[in-house]
This record gives sequence, structure tokens and C-alpha cells, in this order.
Amino acid sequence: MEKTNASFIEPAREVNLHSSKWALQNGLKKIQLMLESFFIKKGYLLLLVGFLLGRALILAKLTPFCLPFFASVYLIKRDRAPLALIGLIIGAVTISLTNAAFTFVITLCYMVVFRICKKWLKNEMRSTPFIVGIVLGLGKLAEAFILSRQLTVYDLMMVGVQTSLAFILTLIFLQSIPLLTFNKRRQLLKTEEIVCLIIMLASIMTGTIGWKVYDLSVEHIMSRYLVLVFSFIAGATVGSTVGVVTGLIFSLASVSSFYHMSLLAFSGVLGGLMKEGKKIGVSIGLFIATLLIGMYGEGGGSILLTVLESGAAIFLFLLTPQVLTSRLAKYIPGTPEYTAEQQKYMRKMRDVTAQRVSQFSNVFHALSKSFSQMEVQPKEDESSREMDYFMSNVTEKTCQTCFKKDQCWSSNFNTTYAYMEEIIHEMDQNDGNISSKLSREWEKICTRSKRVYESIGQELTFFQANQKLKKQVQESRRLVADQLLGVSEVMDNFAKEIQRERENHHKQEEQIMEAMQAFGIHIEQVEIYSLEQGNVDIEMSLPFCDGHGECEKLIAPMLTDILGETIVVNKEECATIPNDFCQVTFRSSKAFTVETGVAHAAKDGGLVSGDSYSTIELGLGKYAIAISDGMGNGERAHYESKETLLLLQKILQSGIEEKVAIKSVNSILSLRTTDEIFSTLDLAMIDLQNASAKFLKIGSTPSFIKRGNKIIKIQASNLPIGMIQEFEVDVVSEQLKAGDLLIMMSDGVFEGPLHVENYDLWMKRKLQGLETDDPQEIADLILEEVIRSRSEIIHDDMTVTVAKIKHNTPKWASIPVQKLKRQA
Repeated sequence: MEKTNASFIEPAREVNLHSSKWALQNGLKKIQLMLESFFIKKGYLLLLVGFLLGRALILAKLTPFCLPFFASVYLIKRDRAPLALIGLIIGAVTISLTNAAFTFVITLCYMVVFRICKKWLKNEMRSTPFIVGIVLGLGKLAEAFILSRQLTVYDLMMVGVQTSLAFILTLIFLQSIPLLTFNKRRQLLKTEEIVCLIIMLASIMTGTIGWKVYDLSVEHIMSRYLVLVFSFIAGATVGSTVGVVTGLIFSLASVSSFYHMSLLAFSGVLGGLMKEGKKIGVSIGLFIATLLIGMYGEGGGSILLTVLESGAAIFLFLLTPQVLTSRLAKYIPGTPEYTAEQQKYMRKMRDVTAQRVSQFSNVFHALSKSFSQMEVQPKEDESSREMDYFMSNVTEKTCQTCFKKDQCWSSNFNTTYAYMEEIIHEMDQNDGNISSKLSREWEKICTRSKRVYESIGQELTFFQANQKLKKQVQESRRLVADQLLGVSEVMDNFAKEIQRERENHHKQEEQIMEAMQAFGIHIEQVEIYSLEQGNVDIEMSLPFCDGHGECEKLIAPMLTDILGETIVVNKEECATIPNDFCQVTFRSSKAFTVETGVAHAAKDGGLVSGDSYSTIELGLGKYAIAISDGMGNGERAHYESKETLLLLQKILQSGIEEKVAIKSVNSILSLRTTDEIFSTLDLAMIDLQNASAKFLKIGSTPSFIKRGNKIIKIQASNLPIGMIQEFEVDVVSEQLKAGDLLIMMSDGVFEGPLHVENYDLWMKRKLQGLETDDPQEIADLILEEVIRSRSEIIHDDMTVTVAKIKHNTPKWASIPVQKLKRQA
């Protein structure tokens, strides 16, 4: 008993407050799925629509809806055509038995004609409207002739009207029925599909004409409800369109409903304009339109009835779940849901693309890893194994037929092995020679010493060639691994760039617009793509400026002060006519700029120089200066040096690191030809954000930095490009400052002065004596001094480049305005 009481008073440990809400949501979801399954999957929605269209009339006499609807269903969802036919016949019976019989007969006639013509139809979808129009026209002619035994002009006119309507309605139903039959539609609606859907819905609602609930007209309630829904979803444009189309179709069905077209159209406009007030605002728009238009209706007594009908429509509208309106809004262009769906699709495509790029990056990374893996066997084991192979080859040629083989290799194995190993090492290190001491000791043991020496010498030749080849293979593998790793990093960075979404900067755009307008500058549009420090990207549309330079003189300085960093005009497309707009792109300016000057001359004053130079503006704020000196002079040297720089430029612009880029160029040039054609490379990479510089010198002469009266020498020891397949690139880093002069030159300039023993000292003295800081003047002066020292004779190809580092100061001063908050 105690145990029972204890368990009875035990407190509940968990109380799920959301269980009831979750159960309610699940219940609503199940009901929704059941309704979708019943009406859409099983096709009973077509039965209901067929019933309403079967009893729909135009001008109180014409029934042009039945055959177009059946023909469209028969063509699109043939298995659901019997349900549509049953609905049409039941709806036609509510009008008259004659109408039901005609509907059944004309449907059978259409099926027979369609089956007969199907053999010759190339496009059933295009042919169906014509077949429907012809069959219905002939059927109406036959009906008129049977009933009255004569045909009047009025009968012919009505048949013509009904045939035309059947043709148009078939076109409309063919586009709008798929919207009712496919529950998982992925495509977004086009404008004509929306209009067709509205016409079809209005046509269906004409089947409710005459229905009343407590003297309230059902067609009026449903038409106003339709206008409310579309106004709430898509705004005034679509809402007024729905109102006009629905009112026009109702007025064709019943002339007494003509004034309702004004009410529905006005309701669509007001409801759409007040959609910011959500459902209440749209409902108020319908209520105001009802009061204003109702006074012009069928007398003052009908105002109350009209207001009650609008109230019923509003009641249904307020009961409409948000899920339904949001789902419908996804398919209508111009709605936020439509835009979100489009962005969702674009994000999905972006993610798929980034994933594929990332997969390729992983593949290249895995390949790089596989190439860079060293052999599992340790070097000690490998060297002993190679020595065993080497010695077995030697003994096979010498000891195998010797009478002392058993004595040497069975009784004294360790001694013989040690002596032969020592002989091999000495011959390997001394170009085939051994010491006299070792020779005497070996001759005491071995009776075929000379033959052993010859065999070892022959095997050493093959062994050394094999070792060299093995080393080249390892070096090539290491180079390929570095290149693959570089490609992997570039692709990985590219994948990350793809996945970076554009941030919304609506608040910042408004602040910039207000600041410009407060200063008196009219801006049509501002688009901010990035506000990242050092990577600002802004586009603007301005009225016709007539080439006065407002962007550079006023807007860029104002943006500079607003954003707190230097902004410049990156691209400008000025309007050509007064009513057009100028498109301008503003970007972050770099902290430093580089001004260059180049002077060069070919050997003996020729036209083709073996030297090549390049100044490359790379992405990510880097600036490269390169000089390449091809081996010798003339066309071939010029081709080699030019090819070296071209390859380097392409690889650097792809984003691969400098060292890997130079190794790749070296590999390509060394493997491309067997000729001993080499090139030097002198590369300087300058970061324009902080003025730090990296120097990579491959067989090139020293460079110099002139900072005031101080001269800094930059040099590194690397073999020329193409000489060997693998080499380590020495990188020299140096921090530059504003006002520094960087002087780079080929060997023709550095070693050019005649009767000079110390080229460094001579060049430093000349640089210290310069009285100008203009890069082009300095390049010309250095080249002239070298040529003069040679008595005006150009003994070799000469190239000198001079770069001046400067602070990037804008041309126009900034204008103080309100600072922009980068974070919204």
C-alpha cells in the first residue's frame, strides 16, 4: 500500500506544453493531405468543376464551356475524363434534359472525330481548339435545324459566337487545367497562365449564378472573395485584373451583374493598395469599394444586401489559412514569396556548383597527397638493398666462375663483403680510383682483382644513371604534388567565393541616398554589393552629367568620408542623350600605387632584344614587376624570355602562389625541349595594401632599393629557369615605404660598365648621385651611363625597370558628411 501511495504522489518530471499545438498542426496537415488526395490525386475536383461549368450560361442561352472543358481534360488527363463528363452532364441536367442530352451527344461526336483525325494530327495540342470549334459549331447548327426546321441569320450569328468562344476557351482550359490537376508543380506561372487561371475560375463561378443563401448571392460572394485573395497575394495590378475579368464574365452570363464589374475592379485596386495592412487592410478596401459603388446599384434598398455579401466574402477571406495564400503566391511573379522561391532556386544552383568545385578541389588535393607520399621503406633499408643488388651483379660476372668462390663467400663472407663495399664506395667517390693501401689488401684476398675493378666500374655507371633517373622522378613527383596542391587551393577559394551571399544593404543605401540629396546631388539608384573594408563595391545610376566629372570630383570624395576609406571611380559609362542615365562603379582604392619607368636596348642596337619585361596588375591588390633574360641574344633568346613571362603571368593571375608558379614555369620550360636554353627571372611582388614586397630571383642580378640616400641591395642565389627540373626558390622579403625607388635590371646593365671591378659599388654610387625621383628619367639615366662607359657600344641586351612606391592620395579632397554604419 505504501508503494502504491508513493507512486501515486510522485511528481511529473516532464510537462510538454507544446504537445497540444503539435497535435493540432498534425491534424490540420492530415486533413490537408486527405483533401489533396481526394480532390487532386483521385480527380474529384474535375467532377466538381465539370458540374459548375455544365450549368454555366452566357447571355442566358449559350453553353460554350462543356465541350472545351471535356476536350482539355481528355487531352491532358485522359484517365480522369469520365469524371469530368459525369460532372458536365449532371450540371447540364440542372438546366434542362435537352441540354444534358446535347452535351452527351456532342461529347461523343468529338471523341469520334478526334479518334478519326488523330492519325493525321502532328500536334494534338494545337489541333484540339480547331476540332472543338468545328464540332460544336456543327452540333449547334444541327440542334437549331432540328428544333425549328429552319436556320435564321440570328441562329448563324449565335453559332458563330459560340464557336469562337469554344475555340478561345479551349486554349484557356489547356493552360489552366494542369494547374488544377498536378499537385506538385515545380514551374513558376507565366503571366498568360495567371490570366487563363483567372478566366477559368470566373467561368466556374458562373455556374453558381442563381444560388442564394438567405437572399445573399453566392456568385457575388465568391467573386469578391476571389478578388480579395488575389489582391492580398499580388497587389493592385493583379487584383484589378481579376476584378475586371471576373466582372466581365459575370456580366456576359447575366446582364444584371454588369455594375458588379466596377465594384470588383475598384475593390481589386483598393485592396491591393492596402495590402500592407495584411488581411484587414485588403478587407477594408473591399468594404470602401462596396459602399462607394453600391450607391450606384439597383437603388438604395440594395446597398444593405451588397454590404452583407461583401461581409460574407470578407468572412471567408479571413478564414482562409495562410498556408494556402503563401503557396499560391509562390507561383505569381512580383510577390515576395515568388522572389524568395527564385532566390532559393538560385542558392540551390550556387550550392551545387560550389559543391562540384569543392569536389574537384578535393580530388586535386588527394592527387597531390598521393604524389607527395614518400616510400614506406626507410632509406637505410633501401641503401642496403641496393648494395646487395649491386654486389650480386658484380659477383655474378667475377666470382661465379672463380675456384676460390667457396673460400671467399662461404668461409670469409663478412670480410669479403666489407672489402667489396669499401671498394665500391671509394670508386664511387673518386671517379673510379681506389687507394693503394686498399688495392694491396684486396689483391692479397682476391685472385681476380682487376676484373672485379672493371665490373664495379661498369656497374657504377649504370647505378649512377639509375640514381639520377630515380632522383628526377622523385623531383617530378614533388613538383606535380605542389602544382596539384596549388590548383586545389585555388579551386577551394573559388568554391568559398561562390558560396558567399550578397548581403542586404538597404539601410546603408538609403543613408547614402540621403547624404547625396542633402548635398544637392540627385542619385537615381544605389546598389551596394560589398562594404567589406578594402573591398567596397558600389554601383550608382545618375542623371545625364554632360561629362562634368561629378562622380570623380564630388561623389567619390563624399563616399570616401562616409565609409572612412579612399573610394575611387572604377568604371564609368556616361549617358549619350540628356534623358538617359550614367552608370558608375565605385571601388576601394589601394593604400599604395606603383609608378614605373622602363629603358631597354638590344645588343649592337638591334631591333630584337633577348630581354623581356612585364608589369602585371594582379587581383587581390598585388602588383608584379618581372624581367627575364633569355640565353644569348636574338630571336631565340627573345622567344624564351617572352615565353617565360607569359607563362608566369597566366599562372600568377590564376591565384597560384608565387613559388609554385615559378616552379611550374621551370618545369614546363625544362621539359619542353632538350636544348640547353635557359632564362633568368627577376620577379618582385608588391602588396598595394601594406607595401610589403617579395623578391624571387632566379639566376638574375641584384636589385636595389633607394630610400633617400640609403641604398638597399636585394639578391638571392638561384639557378636559371630550365637548367634543372627541381630547385628550391629563395624568397627575399622587404618592407617598402612611400617614396622608395625599386631598381631592377638585367645582367647587361649590371655587368655592363667597362673597367669596373666592383659592380655593386659602382651601381650604388650612381644611384646615390641621382638628382631626380622620376622612374622613367632614372631608367634612362642608368642605361645611358652604362652605354657611355662602353664608348657608346651596346655589348649585350640591356633592360632596367624603376618603380616608385607612392601613397594613393585621391585627386579630390573628401567632403565631410555623416558617417555610414556598416552594420545594419
